Amino acid sequence: MSMTLNEIDRALRELRLSGIRATLETRILQAQANQEPFLDTFSMILQDELDRRRSRLMERRYHQSGLDERATLNDFDWRFNPKLPRQACFELHTLKFIAEGQNALLIGKPGTGKSRIAKAVAYQATLQGHDVRVLEADSVFAPYALGSSADQQRQLSPWIEADLLVLDDLFLARRISDRAGEVLQMLVHQRYKTRRSIVVTSNRVVQDWGKYLGDNTMATTILDRLMHRSHLLEFEGKSYRLKEAASRFALQPAAD
Repeated sequence: MSMTLNEIDRALRELRLSGIRATLETRILQAQANQEPFLDTFSMILQDELDRRRSRLMERRYHQSGLDERATLNDFDWRFNPKLPRQACFELHTLKFIAEGQNALLIGKPGTGKSRIAKAVAYQATLQGHDVRVLEADSVFAPYALGSSADQQRQLSPWIEADLLVLDDLFLARRISDRAGEVLQMLVHQRYKTRRSIVVTSNRVVQDWGKYLGDNTMATTILDRLMHRSHLLEFEGKSYRLKEAASRFALQPAAD
């Protein structure tokens, strides 16, 4: 006994086949108009469902990642700072370093594009099916530093287990608390053991990290694990933010 379209719609809703529901009537009209074989029509209907599921999964990965923009390398102005490590940035964008369990440290002057490159790599990773977490490094550790070790392990689990972790603007405020430093050390150590990749951006040269942590031994432990299997990219040049600010001021009308 055949089903009516309303009955089919209810069945698709019950089966949670939203991709098929969204395009079924269109595919039926298309098949009738073109007199297409059943298998051709059925394969297109299944592809609609797969496309919808992949799209929703990609959106879920993006929102879980903590990214605040869908950054890419397409519109990055490499000409403004020609000394930037362009080739190394594109190499990171291939995501080979994730497959190989390597890290990347993007170190250099403020405004030179470190965060933009890191977020472009992170966004590309979400598109390729990786579980990604992006953290504002100077502000995010404090709430987790107050709990017990068991609580910390549970709360930090998504950061420890993600395929890629991005720690953006580490030591932006220079000094971080002792407890926050301990959380950072545990996070780096746990990910090092399982060969899960970390990308760090920082304005501070690695030689000064002990001063900002207030503990040279802890800094050595963290750096030892971060840099064992790592790419170090140095960013020098002028600030993109200052360039954009100057452009905005130039467009403002002069005061009478």
